[in-house]
Amino acid sequence: MYAVIKTGGKQYRVASGEKIKVEQIAADVGQEIVIDQVLAVGNGSELKVGTPLVSGATVKATIVAHGKHDKVRIFKMRRRKHYQKRQGHRQQFTELQIGAIAG
Repeated sequence: MYAVIKTGGKQYRVASGEKIKVEQIAADVGQEIVIDQVLAVGNGSELKVGTPLVSGATVKATIVAHGKHDKVRIFKMRRRKHYQKRQGHRQQFTELQIGAIAG
């Protein structure tokens, strides 16, 4: 069984037992959260697609860790104009262990 969930402005296809990294969620490590924004639920050849959400469908997940992704380096330059700009960014994430999918 799998589900398509929406969290942090992105969509993820998840199955029970998987670990995924999503945008940071304000919760403690070890805490169980319930994601109720489920866009689709599939089981074999069956597929329930919501308009936009599947009513009554939920995904339970446990927070494993918080962290930061690798640094993304931004470099802008205009040739022959003596303009160079350097910038970096590290996006924070939350790692989730997907549990039960109900729906």
